[in-house]
Amino acid sequence: MDLLRRLAETPDRAAILLDVDGVLAPIVARPEDARVPRETRAVLARLALRYALVACISGRASDDARRIVGVPELTYVGNHGLELDPAAAPWRERLAAFLAQADWEETENKGVSAALHFRNVADEPHALATLEPIAAAAREHGFVTRYGRKVLEILPPLATNKGTAVARLLGDHDLRIGLYAGDDTTDLDAFTALDGLELGVRVAVASSEGPSELLQRADLVVGTPDELRELLESL
Repeated sequence: MDLLRRLAETPDRAAILLDVDGVLAPIVARPEDARVPRETRAVLARLALRYALVACISGRASDDARRIVGVPELTYVGNHGLELDPAAAPWRERLAAFLAQADWEETENKGVSAALHFRNVADEPHALATLEPIAAAAREHGFVTRYGRKVLEILPPLATNKGTAVARLLGDHDLRIGLYAGDDTTDLDAFTALDGLELGVRVAVASSEGPSELLQRADLVVGTPDELRELLESL
């Protein structure tokens, strides 16, 4: 709590950086149904008036993240930071062509990355066995793949991630104090990006689906998006 107090003492020099799904918005069966609760939106709108930067860094496309969060005053970075990398744009057509021949029902094309969801399948081991040949084919086409919370992600082979997005946002705003909250493997890069700051606060939203390393590296751990909202209310 001392970390939060220190961060809140200098809001004009600090950034609040947040993942969306599983952090601000509870995980739901269908990704398109996710929404940030009204109470959380009110907290975010207040923070946007108080802090130098409040941003959402999401695996979703930024327009989709903006729709789900519903607070236009925030800054939105989508596709795990790929939207800030000009080198990602040429991969759009290649990704669309690959997905056109990939046989998976719940496929989300996010422009420069894709998510193949398996949260709603009855037989998860069978789903993973079916997805692995798709992942192998994606790698043969030059993409990189990784698994997250009930999802296979397909991305261009770029050294871009949530950590590079955090570093870019902090640098653009000349900020050396920041808090980041996340719940999944991709948020580890964002945690790392806070290293070396005047003050960095890493918050993990715990989940049985998330990596144990996230909890080990966090300064603070909360159990649910509602508990994260309560933490943000203290800022």
